[in-house]
Amino acid sequence: MIRTAIIGAGIGREHLEGYLDLPHQFAVTWICDLNLARAEEIADPHGIQVARNLANVLADPDVDLVDICLPPHLHYKAAKAALKAGKHVVCEKPMVPSLAEAESLIATAQAAGRVLSPVFQYRYGPAMAQIEALRTAGLLGRPYAASVETHWNRGPDYYATSWRGTWAGENGGAVLGHAIHNHDLLTALLGPVREVQATVATRVNAIETEDCAAIALRFESGALATSSITLGAATDTTRIRICWEGVTAESGTEPYAPMAQPWTFTARAPVEQSQVDDVLAGVRPSRTRFAGYFEALADRLQGREAQAVTPEDGRRSVELVAAIYNAARTGQAEYLPLAEDHPLYYGWAPEPGAVELVRDRDDSGRSDR
Repeated sequence: MIRTAIIGAGIGREHLEGYLDLPHQFAVTWICDLNLARAEEIADPHGIQVARNLANVLADPDVDLVDICLPPHLHYKAAKAALKAGKHVVCEKPMVPSLAEAESLIATAQAAGRVLSPVFQYRYGPAMAQIEALRTAGLLGRPYAASVETHWNRGPDYYATSWRGTWAGENGGAVLGHAIHNHDLLTALLGPVREVQATVATRVNAIETEDCAAIALRFESGALATSSITLGAATDTTRIRICWEGVTAESGTEPYAPMAQPWTFTARAPVEQSQVDDVLAGVRPSRTRFAGYFEALADRLQGREAQAVTPEDGRRSVELVAAIYNAARTGQAEYLPLAEDHPLYYGWAPEPGAVELVRDRDDSGRSDR
């Protein structure tokens, strides 16, 4: 049994549901939040104790795992403190707002002999099981191209929370806070990114950070992908399409769990549809979203082979964000991996008062700022 403390009762609510789906592997013993009423709301029905102070939780020798669900600007300090206290750490996205801090956290985890696990729950679900089965059967072949749409609807109510839409609080915009899961999913399926070109803009909301982006990616495998992002869609929709040599895969439109439902897989000659269908018929049900993520984490913590998210996955995610922002600012392609001398290695937030992203343009192409 892995005794767990959830720090932050916002997205922590959904994490709690994932843990409760795995009662033989996890026992949540603390909910910690500055707003005790919010913590009690989700803790009391399950007899979980609450706290306002992270130090109180870290002082509990019975806590094995600390799950950090705080606003992004608080991730690094909280994760570092938990690791130094000898706890395993789950950290919501983005893990940290710089490559320097990502590498520092990884080093701290290694020195402490603890597990550091960034949260990328999109990787888990029936569709991933389908893809892995087709890969194992040798039917996928080389990846050619992919497209991903993160087309969601976020307005003034969403940004009424003071830290959202700010560089200091959220550490970035739609690239960082919304599309980061879909980008991680692409790298999980297609491998490391080696080249990035990007344009970002703030067109929908009166915020500091971007809420629209168009991104082109080239992977180490040679595969190409496009990522279209907006927070100005009428509905929340995520759509992914991947063309492998032998199969074209298409997701549904579920925004927050693209792997939660089976995908459509269409054979491409010489692969025959009957081969694809035969493999898919043998795929067993699997857990999705947070329950799937925590199940894989439990396997890893308990020494079993697991498809768990690694701290290096978190670092690669942060690296990709840095590359996207720098490509957007310079108008030049970015080539990964990024070294310590990269201009955004220590963070991508602009200096206070600096003109940041290209804003809305008029028909002549001139910026309005």
